[in-house]
Amino acid sequence: MMQLQASGVCVTLDRRDVLKDITVSAQGGEFIAVIGPNGAGKSTLLSVLAGLRKPDRGQVLLQDKPLSAYAPRELARHRAFLPQNPRCDWPLPVERLVALGLTPTLPAFGGFSADDAARIETALTACDLLAHRQQAATTLSGGELARAMLARALVADPQVLVVDEPLAGLDPRHALDTMRRLRRLAEQDGRLVIAAVHDLTLALRHATRIWALRDGCLLADGAPAATLDGALVAALFDVAGCVSGTGDSAFVDWV
Repeated sequence: MMQLQASGVCVTLDRRDVLKDITVSAQGGEFIAVIGPNGAGKSTLLSVLAGLRKPDRGQVLLQDKPLSAYAPRELARHRAFLPQNPRCDWPLPVERLVALGLTPTLPAFGGFSADDAARIETALTACDLLAHRQQAATTLSGGELARAMLARALVADPQVLVVDEPLAGLDPRHALDTMRRLRRLAEQDGRLVIAAVHDLTLALRHATRIWALRDGCLLADGAPAATLDGALVAALFDVAGCVSGTGDSAFVDWV
């Protein structure tokens, strides 16, 4: 089971402290929703945890080994990262775009192996993209492209999946499908999933844990039902809110 630990992580950009002494730990089987207002440091934290940005202070360990000690190809075998607002500038067929997620393991020459083809088929099916498999990725809608990029991140079955706003541009059906799939990846497959999520109700219903950020500081870390309440909503967003219901009926409402 994968273990990810961040200790004393600090990041400064343009003389502004974007992350301030962040210490967290996570492991396979958890679906962690990172919540907070715009500019809280969520995207920066995810890029640090994915090994794409080196912190100015502190360190991140994956399986007790510093991320900086992993070769890029080795790290890519363990984790996948889906950035915020992903783009595709080349008219690749959707199935070829998804196949890019297998780059660390694909042979240098030749077509797909039977195993790779099966993985691509599974990812396309999971993200409701079979009807678009031969469509040029540059012609997809924003929501369709978001699903294609998620399929690309999932196709290699990473043990750690870091996703920055996976629900951006998705309609309600596909937003629900995405959150349910991320939860299943954690609970049923033992993956570690960390995702920045703006929809507090979906985070409350589907995440197993919440990290709440504001101004680069970690304000809360815990199970959603025990952590996300009106006081935390007010502290994060400067608006009054209330949390009602339990389980799949829980929701966050603004007062």
